[in-house]
Amino acid sequence: MGVSFDKIDGAALLKFDIQPAANAVSEADRAAKLKDPGFGRVFTDHMAIVRYNQTDGWHGARIESRANFPLDPAAAVLHYAQEIFEGLKAYVREDGGVNLFRPDANARRFRNSADRMAMAPLPEPVFIDAIEQLVRIDRAWIPSGEGSLYLRPFMVASEIFLGVKPSAEYIFAVIASPVGSYFKGGPAPVSIWVSENYTRAAIGGTGAVKCGGNYAASLRAQAEASDHGCDQVVFLDAVERRYIEELGGMNIFFVFEDGSLLTPPLGTILPGITRDSIIALAKDKGTQVREEPYTLDQWRADAASGKLKEAFACGTAAVISPIGQVRSASGDFTINGGTAGPVTMGLRKQLVDIQYGRAPDPHNWIRKVL
Repeated sequence: MGVSFDKIDGAALLKFDIQPAANAVSEADRAAKLKDPGFGRVFTDHMAIVRYNQTDGWHGARIESRANFPLDPAAAVLHYAQEIFEGLKAYVREDGGVNLFRPDANARRFRNSADRMAMAPLPEPVFIDAIEQLVRIDRAWIPSGEGSLYLRPFMVASEIFLGVKPSAEYIFAVIASPVGSYFKGGPAPVSIWVSENYTRAAIGGTGAVKCGGNYAASLRAQAEASDHGCDQVVFLDAVERRYIEELGGMNIFFVFEDGSLLTPPLGTILPGITRDSIIALAKDKGTQVREEPYTLDQWRADAASGKLKEAFACGTAAVISPIGQVRSASGDFTINGGTAGPVTMGLRKQLVDIQYGRAPDPHNWIRKVL
């Protein structure tokens, strides 16, 4: 029963069959779509796809026209939510080449997510090759300026059965979506609603996994945030309901008057790649970074006393978002007068400049595709 891993390692030698789309969008239509693509609503001509079963292992690697693929009504993913995904971007350098930012880290996290969800682990070279092949064939879809190509690798359980067990068949795919600058006119401070009724993850759960169930569980709390006029929701721990964990889709950092940074420890939160990059860049400058618990009461008191100077959220889509106001049923408070602070914006600029190839890459995070 479940997944046999006998043929996993051999998949690292898979070669993608490249089949250019016969119905590709015209150059004029593509240009029109790229004027204001928004986020996650416009898609490129192609997708990558690889399949897994216990007989053949990972096989049938292809780059082909983006299209629907059939799922039986009894496919395991539709009933037991056995699925995982990733998110990363491709960036155009000033010389016209294309960068990926830390795709190896995404590949490792994807494999870790698969392990936790009892899914067939995809070899990391296949994950990276699928992304690179898709970026190469859909290079023309990457917007100019501060735009980028958002890449969404995902895996779903496709075995046809109604029984609670790990699937024996999987589909891995990568789709791509051109995105403009996340912020029009620069990053504006966001407002945060503290969820005191809902929790995101508990110890031993799937909080550290990038799976759809985590995000589905956050939607009601996000709707509550919207009802209170806030941009995002932040969750407290599931045990004591005191400690800050993460936002609905982003990690969080706090900046103090002594220059130090604090971010909640891993365990029940997603090990964000942007989070990890910020920690590394801060430490490069000699900044003290603490990964330790931080309560809502501490956050409120430190903001009032001036000990806390800034707070920001981080993730692939927005990179870094300054936090200006925090609202909750137990009272509201403002951070840094509701404005973006210099530490937040300095880290954001440093990270974005590395991603676009405008600054040195001391950690070898950039992988040049073209």
